[in-house]
This record gives sequence, C-alpha cells and structure tokens, in this order.
Amino acid sequence: MKSDDPFNKRQVAWGMKNLMKVHDIFGVWKLISLQFARTDTGECKDMYGADPLGYIFITPDKRMMTIVTSRNRAEADTDSGNAALFKSMMAYSGPFRIEGNDQFITNVEVSWHPGWVGTEQARTFSIDDDILSITTAEVLHPMFPGQKGCGILKWQRTSRF
Repeated sequence: MKSDDPFNKRQVAWGMKNLMKVHDIFGVWKLISLQFARTDTGECKDMYGADPLGYIFITPDKRMMTIVTSRNRAEADTDSGNAALFKSMMAYSGPFRIEGNDQFITNVEVSWHPGWVGTEQARTFSIDDDILSITTAEVLHPMFPGQKGCGILKWQRTSRF
C-alpha cells in the first residue's frame, strides 16, 4: 500500500482520533444524572433522584474511584435509618483497563457492596466535549425488582489529569 493512499490516511486519522478519545477519559467528573433504562420498555427512572450527587476520578495510571448518593439524605440514628442510607449510595474503586475505543473494565478492589469486590465491572463510554456518558451492562437491578435494564450516567468534567 502506498503511503499517499487515502484509505491508509483514513485509518491513521481514525486511530489518532480514537487514541485521543481514550485519553480524554482521564480526569475528575461530576455526576449530572443517573438513570435506569428498562430493557423491555425503554422507560428511564432516576436511581438517586432527579439531582444526585457524585464524582468519578479516572487517572492516567489506570485507577478509578466513584461515589454516588441521593442529594437529600437525612442523618440516621437507627439501624433502619442506616440501612436506608446504604441503599441511597454506591461507591467502588480499583484499577481498570481500556478495551477497544469505548469500554473500560474495572477490577473492583473495594466497594460499598462486598459482593462487588473481586468482580469486573464493564462500562461503555463516550465523550462529547466535557460530557462523559457511561452505560452499564444489562442487569436485574435490586432497586427495581424483576426489571432488566442498564444504568445510564452523565458526568461533567471538572478537571483533567
């Protein structure tokens, strides 16, 4: 193939664009929204309210950490109140790897839910300017018993690494 072949130039341009896309994921991101999209109907439900709190840190040394909570959590002083607080949050962290141009997979080392420790959490992502969109794999979610769907998260970049 000649070096001035337009197909070869397109391949190089595609590769550079996607390499930059992967590096664009590194940074600190503030949560904008988190919804559960039902597989059967497409219906979306806010998982932690209309205005959840959360951050995700994704570092160039391939580590991530995230925490998400409902905004209006009240302090608790009873076991049932503490259990409710646990249900209104999510947090986990670990090293990750990039696969392809749109997926990162985290090896969970620590988590708010012990069942996640030692698992791999695969996420598909896309970046549009300073908005990071992440979609989880399809699951049966305990917040929505008997309903299969995906988590859809939108994040706003606050800083780059």
